[in-house]
Amino acid sequence: MLATMQIKSKLPAVGATIFTTMSKMALEYQAINLGQGFPDFNTDPALLNLVSDAMTNGFNQYPAMAGVPSLRQVISQKIATLYQHRYDPETEITITSGATQAIMASILACVGTGNDVIVLEPCYDCYIPAITLAGGRAISVPMRAPTQTHPVYSVDWDLVKAAITSKTKLLIVNFPHNPTGAVITAADLDELEALTQKHNLFLLSDEVYEHIIFDGVTHLSLATRPALVARTFLISSFGKTTHTTGWKIGYCCAPPAMTAELRKVHQFMVFTVPSPFQHALAAYTSDPSTYLTLPNFYQAKRDYLSHGLKQTRFNVLPSPGTFFLLADYSQISDQSEAEFAIWLTQTHGVTVIPVSAFYQSSDALESNHQLVRFCFAKQVATLDLAIERLAKV
Repeated sequence: MLATMQIKSKLPAVGATIFTTMSKMALEYQAINLGQGFPDFNTDPALLNLVSDAMTNGFNQYPAMAGVPSLRQVISQKIATLYQHRYDPETEITITSGATQAIMASILACVGTGNDVIVLEPCYDCYIPAITLAGGRAISVPMRAPTQTHPVYSVDWDLVKAAITSKTKLLIVNFPHNPTGAVITAADLDELEALTQKHNLFLLSDEVYEHIIFDGVTHLSLATRPALVARTFLISSFGKTTHTTGWKIGYCCAPPAMTAELRKVHQFMVFTVPSPFQHALAAYTSDPSTYLTLPNFYQAKRDYLSHGLKQTRFNVLPSPGTFFLLADYSQISDQSEAEFAIWLTQTHGVTVIPVSAFYQSSDALESNHQLVRFCFAKQVATLDLAIERLAKV
């Protein structure tokens, strides 16, 4: 008999993600899932009608590999209006299967064996596996954790500078930041410009929450700085903007030479992405109000959950952006973040995500700050029931 063949895993450290684990547990315990980041309400009926119209009108076959031209044009115009930089729709904008695929394709395009990639921890969970698959090595640099005087995570640029070596090929930044809600500042952009003047490295800027930013603050895209544009893969998504996370339509903007390499990877990952969604989003996003109204929409939800949590023993931290907020549970428990999230689901029927899950060493003491992440992209009735349960903790 032939021996059973074994696959040598390229991602031996990867198991079920924390989102899969906690969502499964939420179902098992009939808990309210404020963990995984997706809305529990539908998108605008006008957008759904545009998708139906696109299907009826025959947009059901392969579109252009780089994406429907009208959608790339709309993206180009939007970025030019908001950030004063115009990307060429033909050579600098690519429509992808969500931001996750754009991130993977960007990393595969520029990272290889022997290259280091700096990620800021806590970081979104797809970055490090993509780096590993590309043959690179992830170098994790911790952000400054919240304190009473500075209650929002921030970048320690001295640590970033110390981590850069001759092997560093790419630096990944993500603002507004998932999971912490932190936003990028002009001082941060100054630091990035100084780094790129001194070191020859690429940047990947994950800006999927660019339109979900609060308190009158304007998002400072890396596209606002010409020196950064020249070396940046700028990534965003329609999933967060249009409440359609399941459609998986994102995009990547980059200079022509970088885009050419990205498209080589993109072509053989997915070739292209669903045609009717692209046509519908082109028509829908041509109206700027579809994304300019998002800050007020989500700020109302943020404030609603924040106010509700003040009736509990959780200490709510500020959330400058995204549809997440962090809360400190140190008055409730001294458990690790993962243990506390499991206990909260099993005992009180509310599911959250431990912030430690966004660190490479999630069990390490320095990865646990007694913080959990709540998603407030939910209906008021969902938030009300969660607040009612949490008040009993």
